[in-house]
Amino acid sequence: MKIVLVGAGSAQFGCGILGDIFNSRRLAGSEIVLHDINGETLKIVNDTAKAFIAAKGLKYTVSATTDRKEAFRGASFIVSSIEVGNRFQLWDEDWKVPLQYGFRQVYGENGGPGGVFHSLRIIPPILDIVRDAMELCPEAWIFNFSNPMTAIVTTVKRAFPQARFVGMCHEIGWLSRWLPPMLGRPKEDLRFRAAGLNHFSCMLELTHAKTGADLYPEVLEKAPAFFLREPGYSDLLDRYRETGSIDESEKFDKDAAGGKSSYEWADRRIVKFMLENYKLLPITTDSHFGEYLGWAHDVADHRGILDFYDAYKVMLSQTARYEIKLETSERVVPIMDGIVGDEGFEEAAVNVLNDGLINDLPSWIAVEVPGTIDKRGVTGIPVGDIPKGYLALLRQYSGVYDLTAEAILKRDRNLVIQALLASPVTQQASNVAPLVDRMIAQQGRWLGYLK
Repeated sequence: MKIVLVGAGSAQFGCGILGDIFNSRRLAGSEIVLHDINGETLKIVNDTAKAFIAAKGLKYTVSATTDRKEAFRGASFIVSSIEVGNRFQLWDEDWKVPLQYGFRQVYGENGGPGGVFHSLRIIPPILDIVRDAMELCPEAWIFNFSNPMTAIVTTVKRAFPQARFVGMCHEIGWLSRWLPPMLGRPKEDLRFRAAGLNHFSCMLELTHAKTGADLYPEVLEKAPAFFLREPGYSDLLDRYRETGSIDESEKFDKDAAGGKSSYEWADRRIVKFMLENYKLLPITTDSHFGEYLGWAHDVADHRGILDFYDAYKVMLSQTARYEIKLETSERVVPIMDGIVGDEGFEEAAVNVLNDGLINDLPSWIAVEVPGTIDKRGVTGIPVGDIPKGYLALLRQYSGVYDLTAEAILKRDRNLVIQALLASPVTQQASNVAPLVDRMIAQQGRWLGYLK
């Protein structure tokens, strides 16, 4: 088979996914093609991969090209993780310019005004990627790691309904980190299902894997004591300021206080609110879940959000290590294994077109649901009815994605204005058009197509 990695010049993504592939049970013998627009970093990853294959005696071939069409010819799988421009400079603009115009948003990456502008920038080049794939390898499965995930998958599937396009996000991993210590049970005994929109998803079911007993009441009982003192990103950044180094994995094990946070409900005050008022556990933290809610600014852990943003910048700006490890770090390679081997297992979270998977949400919106992985590929599992209060929150934001997709496909500035006016995060109207015009002017290289 031929596996193409788009954005492979990134040390984190390129070397990370290569390690996953080399650790695969079924993909040995495949041809791997690395693609990036940055030929310099692409060469480093390519040289690193070839040296690793030679040293380990692996049965793979690796090549690199900056020519996307050359890369895609005959591909079976495409894994894409891209950004455009200077990531953090543009992110700062997405967050701070709307603030100056009176828009309160808790983060600015996926939801709210910042999420709309991020979508408007990154989706057109992703559409170009999918257009080439539909021409050169229409049967290939395309796995997307870029954000804003729901906006991307919704727009791609509207433009290319036949594309085998799936969004992948690792936020579901929080449940595997939180639940075992919270309940005092091994991970193997816990079977959960979550659903919603990407970064806006809640756990709907939790049962004992062997007995089938409902464990959700136990979560509602034990979650407050667990989250009250669970370390957060403010603890991580405090450690960085003391030591000058940062390692996200440490945060989930222990800190100088023996695993106790200095900040109550760190990063998770919206989680607290959802547990108390909706009896549901979100699968992610305030910075992500809060982007879609008009009332989140009143509830969120703002210090935790700022500290997460600063810690994230530090982690990504640290000297890139072009190092490959034989380990599985992301779920995409096990999914490829499952397709090739017709394994029929349930994947905890995939982003696919709704089309009846969640009742009473539009068929055209991308939803995050469990999926079955077999020779057919990735098939979303229907979750049916979900609690009406939570469903109302999801509905509130669905129209934003509809209008954002239309704005991109029709290249229409007025639809951008309507998308912002539809957002529950928007609390005033008079500055919407001036904000849109300012952002188009400031980010004209990426937004100048909007007329």
